[in-house]
Amino acid sequence: MENRVVITGLGVCAPNGTTVSDFTHAIKHGISGVRHQPELERLGFSCKIAAAPEIDENRVQQYFTPLEMKSLDSPGIVYGVIAGLDAWKDAGLEPADRNEPDWESGTIFGTGTSGIDKFRWAINRIDELQIRKLGSTVVAQTMASGVSAFISGKLGMGNWVTTNSSACATGTESILMAFEHIKSGKAKRMLAGSTSDSGPYIWGGFDAMKVCTFKHNGQPEKGSRPMSATASGFVPGSGAGAMVLESLESAIARGAKIYAEIIGGHTNSGGQRGSGTMTAPNPQAVQRCIVKAVESAGIGPDEIEVINGHLTATAKDALEIENWKGALGCSADHFPYINSLKGMVGHCISAAGSIECVASVLQLHEGFIFGNVNCEDLNPEINALIAKNRVPVKLINKRFNVLAKASFGFGDVNACIILKRFENG
Repeated sequence: MENRVVITGLGVCAPNGTTVSDFTHAIKHGISGVRHQPELERLGFSCKIAAAPEIDENRVQQYFTPLEMKSLDSPGIVYGVIAGLDAWKDAGLEPADRNEPDWESGTIFGTGTSGIDKFRWAINRIDELQIRKLGSTVVAQTMASGVSAFISGKLGMGNWVTTNSSACATGTESILMAFEHIKSGKAKRMLAGSTSDSGPYIWGGFDAMKVCTFKHNGQPEKGSRPMSATASGFVPGSGAGAMVLESLESAIARGAKIYAEIIGGHTNSGGQRGSGTMTAPNPQAVQRCIVKAVESAGIGPDEIEVINGHLTATAKDALEIENWKGALGCSADHFPYINSLKGMVGHCISAAGSIECVASVLQLHEGFIFGNVNCEDLNPEINALIAKNRVPVKLINKRFNVLAKASFGFGDVNACIILKRFENG
């Protein structure tokens, strides 16, 4: 018999809130984390705005030892550890005893890259023939699995510990991987999430591709405009999101708070065939991913009440809506409510899916649908597909039962997860 899987802890380190309470307040009230970035202007970026978590050193010291702090130069690891440990604590869990690992707990914590600034620093040392001055922390901070290694070491995890990487689908994929691991009985608890580094070495490639906006450098909070007629590209962002997944049996046994239940999901690839490319999704694969996710959840497509989309504020937004509509087979008037977090936090790259999944769980658990920031002028192509009131611009306080969340990434990869308001029965 397969286990039911529930979410018992949340953690977030987002551009508009680095605690769950602050983040919840921000998404309810449309508070943006997009800021002008003097360094991007100095370097000649077209897009001179970005979104990154604001964390002071006192906060970081709560998660890292003084020895670790001396050479810590990997924002992605910092964000991931903060979000991950906060989620673990929120679930009412403690680190394992120092003498033995917790064999029933593990982590799947994704990233795109790790420690780019540290890596650049190390390259300069090597070029200057100062290899002996590299120190002992370069490898741990620059290996892709650095974030999961740090988290598992701090919590003493003895089950599956790994890092996945699937571009912008990374965070949603990590949660689905953890879901399947618990569902099959291979672990009682998994900490799932993803993180992304900050800074010009992460964001520069996207600026060079001309997919980032440059039209709102003087109005940073107006820059990220998913589904808007005046959208002109995405705003780069960074941060981390995390959640504790647990078998329902384990959660009930210890009296844990339950935020929501994961009832299904699916991952696939368009194989860069048809109209799919390295940077563009194959519509057939996107629709298939959504259809399979709904089927695996054992529900009908008409039961989905809210969609939290990938929706990046590019020319592909209308195509995404078209794909949702095709997969769900619904009319314009019966399309679910749909929103995008990116209007407030930009596109957090490998952390996008996990941060957005945290926002999705909060909506389901607390009974609200956050408004689409900067979308007062709905893209007419989207308005031709679905009714305008399906794209709320203001907060809606509404209790609902089922939410679908999807992420689509470079390489033509897709992930869709189905969440349900928890009911024990």
